[in-house]
Amino acid sequence: MQEARLEEYKKLIDQKTALRRSNLNPERPDANYLRTLDSSIKRNTTVIKKLKTINDEQKDGLMDELKSVNLSKFVSEAVSYICEAKLRSADIQAAVQVCSLLHQRYKDFSPCLIQGLLKVFFPGKTGDDLDADKNSRAMKKRSTLKLLIELYFVGIVEDASIFANIIKDLTSLEHLKDRETTQTNLSLLSAFARQGRFFIGLQAHGHETYDEFFKDLNVTADQKKFFKKALNSYYEAVAELLQAEHASLRLMEAENAKVLSAKGELSDENTASYEKLRKSFDQLLRGVSSLAEALDMQPPVMPDDGNTTRVTTGTDVAPSSAKEPSALEPIWDDEDTKAFYESLPDLRAFVPAVLLGEAEPKLNEQHTKGREQSESITEQDTEHDNAQTSSISECQLEGKADDGVKDSEDKGKDADKEKSKEKDLDRKTERDKEKIRAVDGASLDNLLQRLPGCVSRDLIDQLTVEFCYLNSKASRKKLVRAVFNVPRTSLELLPYYSRLVATLSTCMKDVPSMLLSMLEEEFNFLINKKDQINIETKIKNIRFIGELCKFKTAPATLVFSCLKACLDDFSHHNIDVACNLLETCGRFLYRSPETTIRMANMLEILMRLKNVKNLDPRHSTLVENAYYLCKPPERSARVSKVRPPLHQYIRKLLFSDLDKSSVEHVLRQLRKLPWVECQQYLLKCFLKVHKGKYSHVHLIALLTAGLSRHHDGFAVSVVDEVLEEIRVGLELNDYGMQQRRLAHMRFLGELYSYKHIDSSVVFETLYLIIVFGHGTPEQDVLDPPEDCFRIRLIITLLQTCGHYFNRGSSKRKLDKFLLHFQRYIISKGPLPLDIEFDIQDLFSELRPNMARYSSVEELDAALVELEESERAASVDKPENERHSDSESQKVQPRDAAFSVNGRGSANGAEENGKDHEEAADSESYSDSGSIDGHEDEEDLMFEEKSNDASENEGDDEDDGMPAGSDEDEGVEVRQKVVQVDPKEQEDFDRELKALLQESLESRKSEVRPRATLNMMVPMNVLEGSKDPRAVESESGEETVDEEGGSAGGGCKVRVKVLMKKGHKQQTKQMFIPGDCSLVQSTKQQEAAELEEKQSIKRRILEYNEREEEEMNGGSSQMGNWGQGGSNTGSSIRSGGRGSWDGSTRGGRQRHHIAGGFYHSYSRRR
Repeated sequence: MQEARLEEYKKLIDQKTALRRSNLNPERPDANYLRTLDSSIKRNTTVIKKLKTINDEQKDGLMDELKSVNLSKFVSEAVSYICEAKLRSADIQAAVQVCSLLHQRYKDFSPCLIQGLLKVFFPGKTGDDLDADKNSRAMKKRSTLKLLIELYFVGIVEDASIFANIIKDLTSLEHLKDRETTQTNLSLLSAFARQGRFFIGLQAHGHETYDEFFKDLNVTADQKKFFKKALNSYYEAVAELLQAEHASLRLMEAENAKVLSAKGELSDENTASYEKLRKSFDQLLRGVSSLAEALDMQPPVMPDDGNTTRVTTGTDVAPSSAKEPSALEPIWDDEDTKAFYESLPDLRAFVPAVLLGEAEPKLNEQHTKGREQSESITEQDTEHDNAQTSSISECQLEGKADDGVKDSEDKGKDADKEKSKEKDLDRKTERDKEKIRAVDGASLDNLLQRLPGCVSRDLIDQLTVEFCYLNSKASRKKLVRAVFNVPRTSLELLPYYSRLVATLSTCMKDVPSMLLSMLEEEFNFLINKKDQINIETKIKNIRFIGELCKFKTAPATLVFSCLKACLDDFSHHNIDVACNLLETCGRFLYRSPETTIRMANMLEILMRLKNVKNLDPRHSTLVENAYYLCKPPERSARVSKVRPPLHQYIRKLLFSDLDKSSVEHVLRQLRKLPWVECQQYLLKCFLKVHKGKYSHVHLIALLTAGLSRHHDGFAVSVVDEVLEEIRVGLELNDYGMQQRRLAHMRFLGELYSYKHIDSSVVFETLYLIIVFGHGTPEQDVLDPPEDCFRIRLIITLLQTCGHYFNRGSSKRKLDKFLLHFQRYIISKGPLPLDIEFDIQDLFSELRPNMARYSSVEELDAALVELEESERAASVDKPENERHSDSESQKVQPRDAAFSVNGRGSANGAEENGKDHEEAADSESYSDSGSIDGHEDEEDLMFEEKSNDASENEGDDEDDGMPAGSDEDEGVEVRQKVVQVDPKEQEDFDRELKALLQESLESRKSEVRPRATLNMMVPMNVLEGSKDPRAVESESGEETVDEEGGSAGGGCKVRVKVLMKKGHKQQTKQMFIPGDCSLVQSTKQQEAAELEEKQSIKRRILEYNEREEEEMNGGSSQMGNWGQGGSNTGSSIRSGGRGSWDGSTRGGRQRHHIAGGFYHSYSRRR
């Protein structure tokens, strides 16, 4: 990396050197050559205008055009356009080359150019203000100063005194009174100090070997001394100004704190003045810090007062303020993270000091002190012995001479024995140490093998303590090597490894230093290699450094140097490395008071590079994520929606309290609400069924049924809104609405279950789902070929209410729709497995015997066959009308015995006129309001429960209600009672009576047609007959009674002939031959009717057996059994048949909720 930068710098210096030689000794073309070039005004004007937009991309083309024209008469215009050009930093070199070309061709170009550029800095002297906008004027001054310095380097500007005049003006202390001018001058001086380090006697860092270029510049020592002195004196003045402003800011903060403690708030005036002063201080601090860095000086450090606190946190707060309050923006996001990075275990509390290596010097000192004390004691003993021996008499010495010789010999022998024992002990200790080392080595290997499994704080802390018991220099090196060689894909281990190193660093200083040196060396190797491989290794390396920085083990300077190296060559993998570093420890450094200024500057540089360079979308997103992770954008607090207490109570009832056990209580509470105020909000909440539990959708439908008894229009509004929501969902086809759309389909099915809609609405919705948007230009948007969500909608609706369409016309409608549904499924192509399984479950539940077709041709044939069968059935329908009518006349009196107040069933047949088989076998699905006594008892029970909510909420109502109750609540189709005028009623009765009388008179004079064979037999004739063989058929349509035997020996048959004599009807017996055609046709008709009766009976028995099997097998799945027996509230309504016995037939209802509560609203199967 460093070598590449040096190579690039060398190329730049060589280019400047070549330009300088050419500009100092220009070889200008003569006038004759210039006359050969294009001198037209139009051509020259076009070329000159391009000088206003000089950039690196257009440089080559612009220079070619300049070489092809003669600008001798247009030099001043070219200079004015160059001076007006808004140059960026990247365009300076291009402008230098263009100016060099013009300088080498035209002699008067350089003086005009220098004079024009100086006008930018001295507008007052020339009376020329370039721009009224101060910001744009400051940017213009900065780019012009850079251009002048570069022109001086290449020899176009030869006198350095012009810079002395500029610096003298910028460093004037008079400008310090104007804060904006001070900020502009600080930025200009910082740019001058960085770019023209040679003018102030400073050398470029790392480029000392290429400073020979700058030695050729004719800058005198006096000029260098002037520049340095001017900049230093200005820096000192600005630093004093910064200190004074900081003191005033602290004073204002203290005053604001007193006001806050006294009044609790600040006035708008105080807040505005404080914000203005703080913003000014932050900008001044940035400028002073930048100038200090350019001058190789330490930036000023502002004293921090912990007693003052910033009172506002506006969006204009600069992050580089020296007084950035860490209390308002904590370093760590939560307490767990803070504890992980700051609460490290104290090894001295768990491990003896000897094992940590801290007690060894103390022991050595104690040993040396002990040796010195023992030596002094022995010297004192020897002196004392010598004194004693001198005082002893010679005779005593002689007497004891032999004993002394013996003692000395014994001591010598003891010394030899002790030496041999010590040698043996040393050998044993060495052997023990070798054994311990072997054991320690094995245990250390086991510990290092456990290292990758330490993925929690407790595990890594335990392993750290265990390592301390194996502490040695070799073990530490081995541990550092193992930690350094963490797998490049195991980035989750880096925080725990960093915690291990940080914990050990408190007692073992060499562990972090070894690891950091290895990581830094690896980083430099990877960054200098400049290859586009090993990205995972680079990311692992930089993230490791970032984690160590968060533990304050790695210094912040190392992190900033790595980040700066990446920003210097901001391309390819360096972008990923820089972003990963910022994601790891950028927020920590930005929120730390010591590094917030430098980190903010780095972040600004990062965003500038991102805006300047044309990054690919991935890198652009990486940079933005890293920037906003370190410096999140200011956002206003989320405002929660404030609802009235009544609305909150409604939402609590519907979305929190509602369940099977509390549905009755919820309904009572909803009925107690002020209906006028709450109707619209209740409707809104009922449509938000997706916000509650999916299993409670049917409870919302139940509440709709309960409220519709007392508020007629509510159920209609709910149905309309649900249908509208379904259509809106089809029109928008928004992925975010799918959960809502599924809930609405379930809700629609439950509304059908509670008889708020008819089956036609359900089928219209089903067909709408499969055809909406097809054949339109928006088909691919409304129903894309790969989108199977409409199939899921249909499955949801049919699983909710499809099992009710198993008889009569509803069954045929569903069969037809399922064929169209299969066509829609085929059009979708291969389906996902979950959708396919749902479809299989749906067909197995609704139509287990229906064939699944695999091609459109088979479906077309099946649809044609189905239509032909329906057409044939419609042709056969008139032939069975008379039989159905007579059957209904017999069934109706039986139904009337169970109807309320003597009212019979209004519609015994199916809603679309099924034949007599289905009429005798199924209930009515029409909205005719057919009610039996049991249903009326249910309605009466529910009415009493609802009206008596305040008195007996907890008591159960009596299940048995009188069958002859006067309550009319059971009538489901309620019609408005119209008051009729008595006079109009009398007139109507009189006219009706006259009409009937006229009809009777006209009938008397009519010619009676001849009676047919199948005429009805008068009942009085049959009742008056004493013949036991005169049998009436069950159908009530037979008019001929035949006798099994005959009087004439079996060859004749006795019949009765109906005759009329006067006004009386009489029968007369007569015998006809048995082989007569009349007798034969009668017998054939009777045999056919008997066979038909047997077929009907067989079908009814099969249906009953199948229904009982379904009841026994489906009770665990449906959960919708009636209570049966003594509970009249769950009795079954007879639908146009005889009375059904709930105990024997066990009729099923659609829902069984809250122990049989409110069954009168559910449909029965």
